Order: sequence, then structure tokens, then C-alpha cells
Amino acid sequence: MIPHGTPVPAPEPEPSSDDWHDAYSRAVIHAVEAVGPSVVSIEVQHLESEPRRPTTPPQPRGGSGSGFVFTPDGFILTNSHVVHGASSILVRFPDGSSYAADLVGDDPETDLAVVRISAPSLIPAALGDSNAVRVGQLVVAIGNPYGFQATVTSGVVSALGRSLRSRSGRLIDNVIQTDAALNPGSSGGPLVTTQGEVIGVNSAMIMPAQGICFSIAVNTAKLVAAQLIRQGRVRRSAIGLAGQSVALARKVARFHRLPVESGVRVESVEPKSPAEQAGLQPGDVIVAFGDTPVRGIDDLQAKLTEREVGITSPLTVVRGVEVVTLDVVPRESKPN
Repeated sequence: MIPHGTPVPAPEPEPSSDDWHDAYSRAVIHAVEAVGPSVVSIEVQHLESEPRRPTTPPQPRGGSGSGFVFTPDGFILTNSHVVHGASSILVRFPDGSSYAADLVGDDPETDLAVVRISAPSLIPAALGDSNAVRVGQLVVAIGNPYGFQATVTSGVVSALGRSLRSRSGRLIDNVIQTDAALNPGSSGGPLVTTQGEVIGVNSAMIMPAQGICFSIAVNTAKLVAAQLIRQGRVRRSAIGLAGQSVALARKVARFHRLPVESGVRVESVEPKSPAEQAGLQPGDVIVAFGDTPVRGIDDLQAKLTEREVGITSPLTVVRGVEVVTLDVVPRESKPN
């Protein structure tokens, strides 16, 4: 109970809509000022594989995308589809300065690439932790759609843990879905938190849908970039087969007490491959690799990492109505 005569403090005024807008603007402005100087436009030239006429030399064709500096010595992250197969790469900064770039390496299976320039006073973007991202979190995308440099869009994280099919056919895991608008030319630019940390590499949008855009998680980008810088490519294993995901006969799965009701049916086996040496045959259905259940082709691809190269692992296979175990020794896959 307030004693008689004690002044009662006036209630704090409710924040106006202008205050909320100012807070939102300040958050976006902070993100842009922190990362904007690191964002670049990437212009590439490709030579046509075959001339249109036998007497006409191959003509260059252009393309463009985005990227961002992530080390002070000139390493730049972008998308593989922006620079893959390029005969020349030019990096342009918002201040108009431009530098020829060398391709360090690209990985079509995660749609990531690293190029490098030699330039003074570079400002690298800070890389965050994509595992700390939350659905609903405000994010900012910076890129160069349709050649319009340093374009900023904002939105929220719409979903986490999405999977995205790369141009090579492999599934990219832990992709961030956002409604921050992306357009052609935005590919390779950063997805940024309001703290000014990069949490993703913008990669794709669904056409003609609006507000469904995807970024490769920065934790994936860190791992891939490290391998590209170290060895120019990402090492993965392969066993040398073509297959497709199929459902198992339920009575077979139950009879053998299999942990899955689907697997990868072997369609063909490469000669002299680890699959052939292990005794795999067309028609076999792979249901486990080592201790890992295989429900489909994506599970099998996810298992075939650098760690499996040269390591003997058991394959659990349904052959007809029987279950057999074969030992396979994956080899290093050929780079794309």
C-alpha cells in the first residue's frame, strides 16, 4: 500500500510504431555496416566448349554472382555454380575497385567455392555459428542481383535443417530457409545476423515461389572452405555403383528384423570398382553401411565421406529374400 501523499510514478509510455521501426532499421543497418565492405560482385567469363562454326573460335559468355571476403589475405567464399568452369574471374568491390581472382577450388556437391585475390586492406566478414540460429530470427541478405551492387534485403529464418539438391545431384544437408529475397546474381552472397555475423551462403530460390530462399549453413562452408584451401577440392569416397531408392517387401523386412523398410537397389556396377570387388550384383538392395541404416540413395551418399576412403566396411544387402553381408573398401571419388 502506497502511503498517503507519496507521489506515484507516471507509467512509462508504450513504444510507438516509429520506435519499433527504428529498432528494426538499426539492426539491419548494423548488419550491413559490419559485413557490407566484405561483399563483392563476381563477374566470370566462360569459353564455349565448341565453336558455332568450325572456322569460328570459341566465344566467351559472361555470368555474375556474389561473394564475400572471409580472410584478410584475400580468400572469398561464393557458390560453385557461379565460378565453376570459368576461364576468368573478376571481383569488384562496392567502391568500384576490381581485381582478377584465381579459383582456389569449388565443390559442386555443396555448391560452394573459394576464389582468391591479392588486394590491400581487405575487411573479412566475421563467420558465425549456424548451429546457434533460431527459426524466426531476423536475418539480412547482401548481394548483387541482376548486377545491382550491394543490394540489401531482410527477412527471418523460416526453417532450419532443410535439404537442398545440388546441381551434381547430391543432397546438401542443414540448409537454412529464409524469406529474405534473393534473385539471380545474389548467389554466393552472405546471410547475416543482426550482430553482423555470417550464418549462411545464399544459394538458391524456388521459382516462381516468393519468399522461399535457401542458404548453405556457414558451418558447412567452414569445413568445405578449409579443404578447398588446403587441397583444392573436397575428398569423398565412392564404391562404384548406380542405384535408386526402393521400398522393401514388408514381409522380408519383418522376417529379417531390418531397421529399415527401404534401401538402395543396385542398378549397375562399375567394372573393377569396390562394389564389384565386394561382390555386389544388380538387383541387390543395400540396407546398411557399417552400423548406419541406409533408407535410400541420400543416406548412402551421406555415408560416403573422406573418412571412408580405404576403410573396410560391411554392407548389409537384401538379395532376393536373403540378407547377406559383404565387405567393401571405398576408393576416393573422382573430382567433378
